[in-house]
Amino acid sequence: MYADGAGLYLRVARGKSWVLRYMLDGKAREMGLGGLAKVGLADARKKAAEKRLLLADKIDPIERRKAVRGEKKIEATRTVTFDDCAAAYIKAHEPSWRHPKHHQQWTNSLARHVSPAFGRVPVGSIDVGMVMNVLEPLWAKTPETASRIRGRIESVLDWAKARGFREGENPARWRGHLSNLLPRPSKVRAAKHYAALPHAEIGAFMSDLRSRTEVAAAALEFLILTAGRTSEVAGSQWDEIDRAARTWIVPAARMKGGREHRVPLSEATLAVLDRMKTTEGTFIFTTDPARGLGKMALLKQLKRMGYSDVTVHGFRSSFRDWAAERTNFPSEVAEMALAHAVASKVEAAYRRGDLFDKRRRLMETWAEYCAKAPA
Repeated sequence: MYADGAGLYLRVARGKSWVLRYMLDGKAREMGLGGLAKVGLADARKKAAEKRLLLADKIDPIERRKAVRGEKKIEATRTVTFDDCAAAYIKAHEPSWRHPKHHQQWTNSLARHVSPAFGRVPVGSIDVGMVMNVLEPLWAKTPETASRIRGRIESVLDWAKARGFREGENPARWRGHLSNLLPRPSKVRAAKHYAALPHAEIGAFMSDLRSRTEVAAAALEFLILTAGRTSEVAGSQWDEIDRAARTWIVPAARMKGGREHRVPLSEATLAVLDRMKTTEGTFIFTTDPARGLGKMALLKQLKRMGYSDVTVHGFRSSFRDWAAERTNFPSEVAEMALAHAVASKVEAAYRRGDLFDKRRRLMETWAEYCAKAPA
């Protein structure tokens, strides 16, 4: 330590820095004034003189510096808007989302409904009134959409609080908060289910479908026989088919639940694959070897057949209704065939198998039912 006088020292350790030593209220303290490389002797003496003026008024210069830095930090947070935080949240969480459409859904919904209301407002200033102004017009009209937007606002505001950009309770929190101001979305309007073909009409539909030669028709038949989803079938590839084991293994990346799914293939399903062996490339159902079938192709096929009031996803409902009303297969076998998650966490923890042999019998029975002409 090299003294310059009046409490100012040059400390030489691994580097060289200026230190002001002083006593206040009977306590000895040291305050760093910067390194020698950036603060010369004249500047160090000037800084020390400024601190001594504070000490003359019984003001601790260290505490004053902390207060000034805190004010600057608060002032900086006042310029961070909701849109800034939303963009940062999406960027941080995007790697954990299974499908690219999640990024688009988050971005579009916030840009359409939230940004016009308080996107440019400092995130620390957002209150319940602002959130309600966004949600109330949507709550009665589109409760499901409104509920998703509320959850996204809540997540962004929680992120902002964790980063120190806001304080206090989250104004978009549902339980014990907005639940007192808004009715549950399920109470506002009955849930709208996908339009489905009654299972009693499936035989006539399949007869018509098999008379058609389009690739989309074959893909739709495959989807119905496997009770699969559009994304699973449209992107299906030949290397996912184990012909010897009569199994289709759908990779986790294309499954809604994010887990690999084994699908037993009935004789009718294998016949569809045999018809598609002439296609070239990686994908089973395709009109372009470079990519799979478009997701809208199956819906367009339905419309060409005159079924504009039926959805592709609705065939899963047709299958589930048939299994419940026309068979004695246990409910859990049908649910596993649909790749639905086990509702009970306790049951899920103990059930490790996928009921594959029972599902094979179920799918063969379903294929036989689909092949029958209506009585």
